[in-house]
Amino acid sequence: MDGKFIHIRGAKQNNLKNLDIKIPLNALTVLTGVSGSGKSTLAFDILYAEGQRRYVESFSAYARQFLDRMDKPDVESIEGIPPTIAIDQSRPVRTSRSTVGTMTELHDHFKLLFSKIAVLFCRGCARPVERDSAQSVYAKLSATAEGSPVILTFPLPPSSVNWDEVRSGLGQAGFHRLLVEQSIRELDELAARPSGDGPLQVVVDRFALRGTNKKRILDSLEQAFHYGKGRLNLFLPQEEWRCEPFSNHLHCAHCDISYRDPVANLFSFNSPLGACETCRGFGRVIDIDLDLVIPDPGKSLSDGAIKPWLNRTRRIRRLLDFCERKKVPTKKPWGELTDGQKNLVIDGDGEYKGIRGWFRRLERKSYRMHVRVLLARYRAYLMCPECQGSRLKADALNYKIEGKDIAQVSAMSVGDAQQFFQELKPAGALDQVASLILDEIRRRLGYLVGVGLEYLTLDRQSRTLSGGELERVDLTTAIGSSLVNTLYVLDEPSIGLHPRDSRRLVEILQRLRANQNTVVVVEHDPEIIKECDHIIDLGPKAGEQGGEVMFAGSYEDLLKDERSLTAAYLSQRKTIPFPARNRKPLLQRSIKIKGARANNLKDIDVEIPLGLFVCITGVSGSGKSSLVDEVIYRNLKKLKEAPTAGVTDCARIDGVDKISEVVLVDQAPVGTTPRSNPATYMKAFDGIRRLFAGADLSRLRGYTPSTFSFNVEGGRCETCRGEGYEKVEMQFLSDVYTSCAECHGSRFREEVLEVAYRGKNIRQILDLTVAEALEFFKDTAEIKNAIAPLWAVGLEYVRLGQPLTTLSGGESQRLKLAAHMAKSRKAGTLFIFDEPTTGLHFHDIE
Repeated sequence: MDGKFIHIRGAKQNNLKNLDIKIPLNALTVLTGVSGSGKSTLAFDILYAEGQRRYVESFSAYARQFLDRMDKPDVESIEGIPPTIAIDQSRPVRTSRSTVGTMTELHDHFKLLFSKIAVLFCRGCARPVERDSAQSVYAKLSATAEGSPVILTFPLPPSSVNWDEVRSGLGQAGFHRLLVEQSIRELDELAARPSGDGPLQVVVDRFALRGTNKKRILDSLEQAFHYGKGRLNLFLPQEEWRCEPFSNHLHCAHCDISYRDPVANLFSFNSPLGACETCRGFGRVIDIDLDLVIPDPGKSLSDGAIKPWLNRTRRIRRLLDFCERKKVPTKKPWGELTDGQKNLVIDGDGEYKGIRGWFRRLERKSYRMHVRVLLARYRAYLMCPECQGSRLKADALNYKIEGKDIAQVSAMSVGDAQQFFQELKPAGALDQVASLILDEIRRRLGYLVGVGLEYLTLDRQSRTLSGGELERVDLTTAIGSSLVNTLYVLDEPSIGLHPRDSRRLVEILQRLRANQNTVVVVEHDPEIIKECDHIIDLGPKAGEQGGEVMFAGSYEDLLKDERSLTAAYLSQRKTIPFPARNRKPLLQRSIKIKGARANNLKDIDVEIPLGLFVCITGVSGSGKSSLVDEVIYRNLKKLKEAPTAGVTDCARIDGVDKISEVVLVDQAPVGTTPRSNPATYMKAFDGIRRLFAGADLSRLRGYTPSTFSFNVEGGRCETCRGEGYEKVEMQFLSDVYTSCAECHGSRFREEVLEVAYRGKNIRQILDLTVAEALEFFKDTAEIKNAIAPLWAVGLEYVRLGQPLTTLSGGESQRLKLAAHMAKSRKAGTLFIFDEPTTGLHFHDIE
């Protein structure tokens, strides 16, 4: 380390206690500490915000108005900070258009590569289609025997011009013969146009195929292409007058189909040029799911097999009349009807429009809220019937490289694609065109394999990736851009990585550092902490009791440190204890999944015992999330609503009746608005507002529970609309937030704050921590029960009114867990957690 540091003085942001910190430049620094100790504040709200802000301030005032403006962090000074890039998990991808290929820019390179070197195959006869020139036609003729007679003609399409004018026009151009039914006729002999509706074959030349004739043959071919508007025919009399058509356009002369020149956007599903017109490039269409419409095939039509029509007597009467006319049995179970009978009921016939027609009529009224809710109940995503999920128009799939079209290349996993492009060696001139693009593709695929993502397919939707995968994809994009002298701030890149793969991640981080970059990582993984040049440990506890530097230095010094909690766990002085005794599985109480096959699962059978703490583990990409999310959760949810519905991605699931409901706690972010806080999220604020509305002063003034909400008009301060602060837009500088001059940050009107419950007004209640609130409301069961789960998951230091946007990743993960614990009071609930220890320190996991 060359004595250069980023020096932060007097950091007081969020819960930091006036810190002075030095972070070495061109080194790998890790920030660690318990969840909520201020790691993310230091990394993102100070380092990233300031680095980004200074970079943006260097632009002209005009350019700045288009860029995100970061707030100035609450510090005295920061020196030596380079431009900053943050790679975190808080920006999940919402659109289905984004795939692994588009995120890593691999798809853009594929588009270029296909438009430059792919070979077009005719959709009619599957022959390669290429532009012919006089030279290439001559080269193809060399396969014919030496001395063979050849007749060269060009086609003249039928036109409305009278025959005499056609004849004199051809004569002036120097053409005097036609080929009519395998014999050559002089134009002067033909008084009328030859019969037949095809084009006329105008003879350009007759020659014997010899090397000595080469110049004459080439000149004649050029002339035929010119007059035939790019098309000519060669007739070989000795081979039963076989005709060989040629074209110098992208045109298959055999099938008479013309093709457009390939442009890069023809291969993009995000461009109207290339996107399939039925699904508009999404690969799926929204349609009615008949399993949800007819959930029980054991019922007959007269018993109400069609669920949405259960209480619609007029609809049922029309259906039964129609069935009588068409001889469809209405007393027979739906499952026993023939396919033809089912189709009549579903698609209708003539006047009667069937189930689909009824839904189509509803779709015309979808501006009404209740109609949209009804439609949503019976809809599902189905594969697009036009493009079969490839997202592209058929034209784009006619172009192939090594026999694969762009959809097949995108459907490969990263590992397979890497092998395919390593072995791809374009011939001759194509190699020079493609070498730049190919080098970039190989490099990017190499990085994806490097961070342990070789199992992802390139067409996998970005929104189905876990937080850790998404971050590592972003990381490869960052390395791919080869920036130098930049500060990278990473938020737990090891999430979702099996310990086996941590080593590779460290190598990638060291590669970033080798490019003269500074890397700051917020991390709990011992392997990554061990490999770092510099470690900063924050603590001692979370929230108000955190925000101090417990340790700063190297890994060896950290292990000897007495104060640091992280050191205690890394040096094994403290360990996470195993339970004293394990629970035994109960007989007959389990869920059995047969033949699971989502994504990469190979028809596996799984049995999950109920009433126990079950863990599903494996290396990254082994199919854990596929099994849990797509097979178990989706199907159980569907089966709970319609017990006989068909299951997807597996053969069958037994034991659904053993559980009462199913709850998924995933890694989706909790709140994106500063208006939500732990009290509103845990539904405790409703009870608190009712308590205040019941106070004597409130009843006297006619206050209702909504008077005590800062989200609706009534009791909130209208100057700041219940935000507690006002945003002053500074045109080209970052916005300044000032405490509201009217309510001084309390969010409520003064007269509302006069109402007190046990000596505290509503503002003071929101300032209580969870621990203080539990003590304060110990006699009010409703509120106590609502916030008790927060204590159970270790969030006793959080204030009831703290905006959710200020919680760290680990805290929001636990808040979600607490909310689900509060919601499900039923016995027999199946909880599914997706990596619940995300963002947690050893101490929090315990």
